[in-house]
Amino acid sequence: MKSIIECVPNFSEGKDKAVIQAIAAAIQSVKGVKLLNIDPGEDFNRTVYTFVGEPENVLEAAFQAAKVGVALIDMRHHTGEHARMGALDVMPFIPISGVTDKQCISLSEQFGKRMAKDLGVPVFLYAKSAKRPDRIRLPDIRKGEYEALEEKFKDLTFTPDYGEARFVAKSGATATGCRDILLAYNINLATSDKNIASEISGAIRTSGVIKKDKDGNKIIGSDGKPERIPGRFKGVQAGGMMYNDDIAQVSMNLLNFREVNLHDVYEAVKEEAAKHHVRVTGSEIVGLVPKESLLLSGRFYAKRKKQKIEDEEELITLAIQELGLSDLYTFDPKEKIIEVMIEETGPLASSSITCFLSELASSSPAPGGGSVAALSGALGSALSSMVCNLTLGKEKYKDVEADIKNVFFTSERLRKELTRLIDEDTKAFNDVMKAFKMPKDTESQKKHRSNAIQDGYKKAALVPLRTARLCSEVFDVALVVAKKGNTNSITDAGVAALMADAGLRSALMNTRINLSTIKDKEFVAQINHDILWLTKVSKDTLEEILFIVNTMI
Repeated sequence: MKSIIECVPNFSEGKDKAVIQAIAAAIQSVKGVKLLNIDPGEDFNRTVYTFVGEPENVLEAAFQAAKVGVALIDMRHHTGEHARMGALDVMPFIPISGVTDKQCISLSEQFGKRMAKDLGVPVFLYAKSAKRPDRIRLPDIRKGEYEALEEKFKDLTFTPDYGEARFVAKSGATATGCRDILLAYNINLATSDKNIASEISGAIRTSGVIKKDKDGNKIIGSDGKPERIPGRFKGVQAGGMMYNDDIAQVSMNLLNFREVNLHDVYEAVKEEAAKHHVRVTGSEIVGLVPKESLLLSGRFYAKRKKQKIEDEEELITLAIQELGLSDLYTFDPKEKIIEVMIEETGPLASSSITCFLSELASSSPAPGGGSVAALSGALGSALSSMVCNLTLGKEKYKDVEADIKNVFFTSERLRKELTRLIDEDTKAFNDVMKAFKMPKDTESQKKHRSNAIQDGYKKAALVPLRTARLCSEVFDVALVVAKKGNTNSITDAGVAALMADAGLRSALMNTRINLSTIKDKEFVAQINHDILWLTKVSKDTLEEILFIVNTMI
């Protein structure tokens, strides 16, 4: 997707699974839109959907979801703890990348017009789309909720931006608009004292804390309202809460991450926690996060550590580590970062294990040994990354933390590239088959076909050779984790090396079989030289790793 807009509609139904799934199906029915998350809440009796796509596709999915939701939800029978004023309570359009606020404002206006016209529901514009200052904040429009709508519509000033100013008992009313992405972010404290989290929250949030005199009484200003001491940041809402009986959290909403980002508040909370003699152990992102936010944090920490890192994956990995995002549970970019979630992977790499094995076992010649070789190498790098994750942050391995972090970056890069090669190897084989099917009726066609076949064979040799080279790099990673990683996972380092060995040997076998059909002798000689070198180097490294592993078990 060149342009990404996120839509996070709230529907007033959190219990009826049939209704929840029907709305989800309506979103998924629109081509070019990806539904990332469905978050139903029974007590709130509402469901929040998160989907992304390019502008026109998102607009269509928004309307189709609204159409189904309005048809199936009856507000006359709805109760729930969360504030709401309609079957579709709110439909926000959020620019993620490649789009502007102006475009999202236009989308919200188009959506509002269509919903009012086709579904007969009054619609209010809010946030950046608001036409009036008193409608910027959603709570101001929603005051009194659904139950107050009938009376409010009698007030001539309570006129919707689209549709008639009348109470629709079944559907209520809807708000839509363009808003910035909101990051829900919690920072974990090594204390069971919620009061400490609350005091830290007051020090950093925009609203700050109420001024009090020496006796603890509120200081009232000339306007009759309590005076406040502003907090450290703009656009930050924060409060103290408990994650469990032992961990207090500073729970926040960051309203504009480009101005105040994750690392800004994380470092500030560390400073404030130190005043209370409390340690920050890590943090968590609730919901999804745009890649840009983690890149900003990655660059901040890279600069602080005087590291020159340009690779986006390495920056993201650094941010995850420095912010302690895996403190409570593993932070998986594929499940948390919006842009990563919508990346298209090859059909083999994105399939389930069962489907991959079924396709492998079929009569089709591809996928075959080359794809399995790449998978073996990817498994080896993934195991190495696991050992790194089980080592980082442990006091026992503090002296080797820098080395483990560096090797972790490499391991994750290898895993992604080898995963890509699972499909690339099959594609290379299919390209050779396509070349053989080219016409050969004339001399010109025969020559063109012959050249295409030779090019195909070269690619079919180079792809597994690339796999072998990457597997060789996995050996280097496995050697470091075997020497310096968590000793409780020493056998995992050994298995990582064995998987890399299987991948390398298998890949070289697939490389060699293609060389016999290639007429370019110089090309063949160079590849054979590379094969011999990779075979020797990997054999020596494997023996060293296995010696270390077998000595320690």
